[in-house]
Amino acid sequence: MVLPLQATTSTYLTCMKDSKYVLSEHRLISKIGMDMDYLAAPVFVTLALATLLLRLVLRWRVGELCHPRLPPGSRGLPLFGETLEFFTASPTLELLPFFKRRLERYGPIFRTSLVGEDLIVSLDPELSTRVLQEEERAFQIWYPPSFMRVLGADSIIAALGPLHRHIRALMLRLFGPESLRLVLLPDVQRSARAELRSWLRLPDVEVRAATSRQMIFGVTAKKLISHDDAASEGSLWKCFDACTSGLLAFPLCVPGTAFYRCMQGRRRVMKMLKEQLGARRNEPEREGVDFFDLVIHELDKPESELNENMALDLLFLMLFASHETTSIGLTVILKFLTDNPKALQELTEEHENVQKRAGADPDSDEITWEEYKSMKFTSHVIHEALRLANIAPVVFRKTIQDVQINDYTIPQGSKVMICSSAAHLNPKVYENPSVFNPWRWKDILEPVGGSKNFMAFGGGLRLCVGADFAKLQMAIFLHCLVIKYRWEAISGGTMMFYPGLRFPDGFHIKLLPKD
Repeated sequence: MVLPLQATTSTYLTCMKDSKYVLSEHRLISKIGMDMDYLAAPVFVTLALATLLLRLVLRWRVGELCHPRLPPGSRGLPLFGETLEFFTASPTLELLPFFKRRLERYGPIFRTSLVGEDLIVSLDPELSTRVLQEEERAFQIWYPPSFMRVLGADSIIAALGPLHRHIRALMLRLFGPESLRLVLLPDVQRSARAELRSWLRLPDVEVRAATSRQMIFGVTAKKLISHDDAASEGSLWKCFDACTSGLLAFPLCVPGTAFYRCMQGRRRVMKMLKEQLGARRNEPEREGVDFFDLVIHELDKPESELNENMALDLLFLMLFASHETTSIGLTVILKFLTDNPKALQELTEEHENVQKRAGADPDSDEITWEEYKSMKFTSHVIHEALRLANIAPVVFRKTIQDVQINDYTIPQGSKVMICSSAAHLNPKVYENPSVFNPWRWKDILEPVGGSKNFMAFGGGLRLCVGADFAKLQMAIFLHCLVIKYRWEAISGGTMMFYPGLRFPDGFHIKLLPKD
């Protein structure tokens, strides 16, 4: 049985050796005062299991006592740690109860054990910023094995140093500023207009699924791999929808669980991508060029830094990221606007003014790059929704040297979990932090990338490559929506954190043309 170790293996073993709590088998038997030869089988089995359990508990507890300079905390139950409490649903926009209780008891830096991993948790903005900024110096990327099973062992999120920078530069050829302005902006507008027109025919639209399936995933899938998911009745989107539901689920891979469906979805996607890779390489010539072609070109270079597994995992990750983040963000925005008519009115006026200033056809919702960049209140709404939604609730790193923080030592090899919601809900930075208030951003400098107070897209060297693309999609969708349409909420809209944000009953609306 493999047990989670506190700090380094050598220190753990030394502590175990010196601990007065550890009993040898001989001493344990003598204390029981029985001769094992005369025990009946059931009694022997019971005592053996009790002995194993006792030693397991003692080892688990000794691991907590060995390093007095570690941050305070608890490892919880053997094997399970504090996992069950961490995954308990919360129906509030406030800091998750799991974090709030430990913040009150231990302070903003504490220890826990989740899904078999000992973790140092940071709710401290200074430490969280330091972790992200000292990438490849004191810290490096790390994610739990369950994450890596979903996203791929050769994914960019596991790449280090020059390889990570090379893959990132490759991704920016699709999501960089020039591509956003010249290519993706027109594509996003066409897709948003078509999606909204299709909603008029429906009595009930579930916002997250509807925006994700065609308007967001459809555009990205075409740009990445020239895949028309509408022609296959959304088969690829369904695979990624299963992956999303299982990523933050308890990693129990047995039939019927969310994690099992997630892994089944990944296997189907990877099989399709591998078949497509083989077919592309055998094609004599292609008229169009998509991101898959760029990846294949990199693979075929002499002494390429990419191998086939890296290429396939990269494509999987980019499709995965495009599926969920933006659609959840838009769903949250529509829910907040539905509940806040004042914000909706100001947003609508901004888009109407953009249209008037451009002298555009009243029936047109076409906008330019400059007009998009002028939408200040729209940007406030997007940032405020992302702050409250905490779409990426946690990020992980690992120490590559001993780190001193306050009076604590975080030993080399320790895993660190950063809770972005602690920064987003910090009352010292955001007044009434759990309230949707886009006007607060008029007095706050909006982050170009990440900052210690806003980590919706990560930060440091690992800032999300697609962050600007996601914000572009949200803004263009809102423009097309408020210029021509209105909506009525039908049902759902309850937000729950598990710890990631979900709408368990969806958010259903009816789209109507403006009078």
